[in-house]
Amino acid sequence: QEVLNKVISRSNGDRKNLNNELLKIENYCLNKKTINSEEIDKLTNMSENNNITELVDNCLAKNNKKLNFLINENNFISEDVILIIRTFLIKAKRLLSLRKEYELNKNIDKTILNFRPPIFWKDKEIVQKQLKQWTVSQIEKLLMEINDVELLIKKNSQNSTIILSDFIFNNSKISN
Repeated sequence: QEVLNKVISRSNGDRKNLNNELLKIENYCLNKKTINSEEIDKLTNMSENNNITELVDNCLAKNNKKLNFLINENNFISEDVILIIRTFLIKAKRLLSLRKEYELNKNIDKTILNFRPPIFWKDKEIVQKQLKQWTVSQIEKLLMEINDVELLIKKNSQNSTIILSDFIFNNSKISN
């Protein structure tokens, strides 16, 4: 049951991914009768590894439980770091625009509905959480910090994953 749950979890609720993972396991087991959890770890893809947006969204929403899961489940390499920090920049700029609009109309649903480009229906809940977590001045400070971290990462590429991890954990803390 544990192995089955792990395979389902790693397919991230996508039936196509789940089917691919099961076929991979089936092919691996053609000459074997059993498979253990460590072999499953090596065989299955971590679908979250490609979902940098989810990592950034959960950091900005200060959803530490999901964020810790994503970080522990992924193996980010130095090439991913610039993509992640640039995704932070894009998402933070969008959040700043949304937050400024929200302060004008005081209605989260209206703010999200009228935003252009439109926000996908599946992203609305996490965007609402982000809007509740950040003020305009905090987002502006975050944007400056993102630029500083990007520069630091480019200067210290050998430590880029550590620098990014520190940045993520520092910005996922819930402030009072």
